[in-house]
Amino acid sequence: MERHRQVWILLFTLVLVVAWMTSPATAQRGGLAKPTEKDQYHMVLVYRTGPFAPGGTGIPGGLMDYLALVNAKGGVNGVMQWWEECDTEYKTDRGVECYERLKKNPVGGPGITYVNPMSTGVAYALIERGTRDKISVFTLGYGRADASDGRVFPYVFPLMTNYWSQVSAKIRYIAQKVGGEAKLKGVKIANLHLDHPYGRETIHILDAMSKQFGFEVKHYPVAWPGIDQKSLWLDIARNYKPDFVINRNWGVSCTVPLKEAARLGYPRDRIIGVWWCGSEEDVIPAGRAAIGYITTNFHGVGTEYPIVQEILEKVYGTGQGNLSPARVGQIYWHRGLVFAMVVVEAMRTAQAKFCPGGKGCAVTGEQVQWGFENLNITSARVKELGAEGLLPPFKTSCLDHEGGVGVLMQQWDGQKWVRISNWIEPYKDFVRAEVEKSAAAYAKEKAITARACPS
Repeated sequence: MERHRQVWILLFTLVLVVAWMTSPATAQRGGLAKPTEKDQYHMVLVYRTGPFAPGGTGIPGGLMDYLALVNAKGGVNGVMQWWEECDTEYKTDRGVECYERLKKNPVGGPGITYVNPMSTGVAYALIERGTRDKISVFTLGYGRADASDGRVFPYVFPLMTNYWSQVSAKIRYIAQKVGGEAKLKGVKIANLHLDHPYGRETIHILDAMSKQFGFEVKHYPVAWPGIDQKSLWLDIARNYKPDFVINRNWGVSCTVPLKEAARLGYPRDRIIGVWWCGSEEDVIPAGRAAIGYITTNFHGVGTEYPIVQEILEKVYGTGQGNLSPARVGQIYWHRGLVFAMVVVEAMRTAQAKFCPGGKGCAVTGEQVQWGFENLNITSARVKELGAEGLLPPFKTSCLDHEGGVGVLMQQWDGQKWVRISNWIEPYKDFVRAEVEKSAAAYAKEKAITARACPS
């Protein structure tokens, strides 16, 4: 009997542990034992398993760490933050289900004010829902590029730099490498991309730029999830022989091109990765095959920034961290940190306009949309945040939901990422013309009347 009792206790304990591990995070993840309607509610989408788990944990981890720091310092103008977590498994249907299930505040205050889809596929699926619900679809550095036109997409924010701006900055970087824009004519570029909405997002802009500058581009779709790329790389390295390869994979498929290129003798410093193929997790598994590989980035890396040291002290030093301390300062963690800093600045902006006396209050989705649309993160504000060199200053408007930040190039030296460029400006006029053209076509397709923006 005693043995049976011990077995039942063990089974019961395991059930509790599994339930705790698989259920959405509780309010205590926000440091609040009992949130009220006066506190600000967030939904955090994650994917903790599968081939994309490094990004699906590192980015939310950095985001939650910053919110925890905000709480440790007394909240956003006194308003405490709390959140619930939902695992999408990087699946579009799961992302939509999480959004619908968690968008309302269970304790009666304002519901979620924004959603960070953590996937271009989920972002596309939530555009109409978010607009209807007056919840901003926050896609900093990713998502639908033509949503930069706020007249057509009032509740979508591909902030700082969209995918089209990023790839145009890659072309400017390539021009620098070959001796100027005039020498782009005849340059051959292989666009190796996942055959997925995220992977296909830059095909159009590359084709348009090839006509503008005279370079040749060949698109190589990678079958999902991109683990086997042998036949593609045989064609790239042996037949097409491009001057440069754009690596637009994601997760474990980012590492595959580095190994294949090494096997076939293609130089890694001629492979330029998207920023979602520019983390430590993308290069370390490739070992020496990754040395020399270059990717884009839109923020700093490392732990020397005052804001990072403050998180280490006040969040990890008190046992409130959301990741292994070893991941603090890595690419994905920094990306989540930048996401959270921008969200909180949008909330501060909204509070200044809508809260009585410009003080703190729990703001609504409609109010935070105004905050995102009227961001003005100056160099002085970046310094106040302790993020000089980490977060670039930028400004948004009704017309411009991007902000137009430049792009950095970084290179893997076998141990760490090394910045190898100054900020590289995208071809802003070219990209903006394509954004407006595409947004107008979307508005026509969806029978949307574009709103007027102040001049």
